[in-house]
Amino acid sequence: MSIGIICAIPQELGHLAAALGEVERHIHGGVEFLSGTLDSRAVVLVGGGVGKVNAALTATLLADRFACGTLVFSGVAGGLDPDLAVGDIVIGERTLQHDAGVLQGERTHTYQAGHVPFFNPTDQLGYTVPAPLLQQIRQRLDDFALPPLSPAAGGTGRPPRITFGTILTGDQFLNCEATRQRLFQELGGRAVEMEGGAIGQVAEAFGLPHLVIRALSDLAGAESHFDFGRFVEETAFGSAAILRHLLPVL
Repeated sequence: MSIGIICAIPQELGHLAAALGEVERHIHGGVEFLSGTLDSRAVVLVGGGVGKVNAALTATLLADRFACGTLVFSGVAGGLDPDLAVGDIVIGERTLQHDAGVLQGERTHTYQAGHVPFFNPTDQLGYTVPAPLLQQIRQRLDDFALPPLSPAAGGTGRPPRITFGTILTGDQFLNCEATRQRLFQELGGRAVEMEGGAIGQVAEAFGLPHLVIRALSDLAGAESHFDFGRFVEETAFGSAAILRHLLPVL
């Protein structure tokens, strides 16, 4: 089976599309899908656009139309964990839609997407990566290191850290320090983005594993909109490089 690879924006897609061989182009739902080989693995690569609806659309087509066996997102995110810096990598052990839930007391109380606690309650919160796959990923990355970012991208000379944890998803670009702190403290998110949780929901519906790999392009605070523009191109390389290294175990 081929691997379905989703990116949201051109800066994320470009690093992978440039390495794709035996390319065939397909248009479905107004979106261009590139089937081919990436480092000898059969893949279908798509730039799906920003946000949960776009991510769900492309993930569904990859699962149903292209019969992909695994769904992977490669791209950038905002950092929530204060121990992480621009360029560091978060690999999602779990994806969670932080903007789904109950709006009460002038704030959202996060609940499992597609459920309401007083209507169709559930104990599930988010979408997890199968433990055997995570173990293989950890082993594969044991001796892998990324090059340090350039000074222009905020590099300090140290290689980016590769970490694991919860990745939060919502249909907003986070540019708020108070919300950044709350999401980290209340939900334990290490990174925040706009697609991964929707891909997890689709993957679960089709009985497929999913994986989200995010390089931090900004720290989701008051300056995040400036940092994103400065750092996105170079930081996106990190997630693409890790994805390519992981292909043998996906």
